[in-house]
Amino acid sequence: VQLQAFGGGLVQVGGSLRLSCVVSGRTFRDFHMGWFRQALGKEREFVARITRNSASTNYADSVKGRFTISRDNAKNMVYLQMNSLKPEDTAVYHCAAKTISSGDYGYWGQGTQVTVSS
Repeated sequence: VQLQAFGGGLVQVGGSLRLSCVVSGRTFRDFHMGWFRQALGKEREFVARITRNSASTNYADSVKGRFTISRDNAKNMVYLQMNSLKPEDTAVYHCAAKTISSGDYGYWGQGTQVTVSS
């Protein structure tokens, strides 16, 4: 299974970005998907997750109301729409996948850098 995240970049405070992640190597709808981020010098943290059929989503409190996770099972894609970006959102963002029988995210992408300038 391979995950490839893209769409990061440099944006000003208050701006928006949409991250995308394409999954290959296995049936995409077998996976629940998540986005995580890691800022320089900090531990990786959960951002958002979505179930395999998009029935349920969850967000970290720090991004609730600003970020939206979605997926397109026909395209093997998961997205993270990020609005009202803040400097503290600066991090490398990773997409991750886990099967419905697994408690952990077993598959990870390489990450895409998001930098929010003030």
